[in-house]
Amino acid sequence: MSHEPTVAVVGASRDPGKFGNKSVRAHLAEGYTVYPVNPHADEVEGLPAYASLADVPPGPLDRVSMYVPPEVGLELLDEIATRAPRELWLNPGSESPELLDRARELGLEPIVACSIVSVGRSPAEFG
Repeated sequence: MSHEPTVAVVGASRDPGKFGNKSVRAHLAEGYTVYPVNPHADEVEGLPAYASLADVPPGPLDRVSMYVPPEVGLELLDEIATRAPRELWLNPGSESPELLDRARELGLEPIVACSIVSVGRSPAEFG
């Protein structure tokens, strides 16, 4: 039985020019079940948006991909650790030394890189 990978995109955006939107589209294109997380949106790219990671349906998350400033991400780390994702992606601009240290203290091993590129796509493909 194959497993459809899951991703929570924290900082998902309704604006197609923003990386938080491009990530939603890239992960969808690669077969992920995508959970956009944005407290200010009802939906992103036709998917229901969740106000927080705690609102994402229960079950394993293969990855959490962050598109928020480091100070916001730092506030979300405890909630992320509770969900125990297999991977925590800190996209360019979402990381800081303090956030990296705290993530590791919580047992998360952050990956500082572009999650769009990691699924074999280029952000440029998505406008």
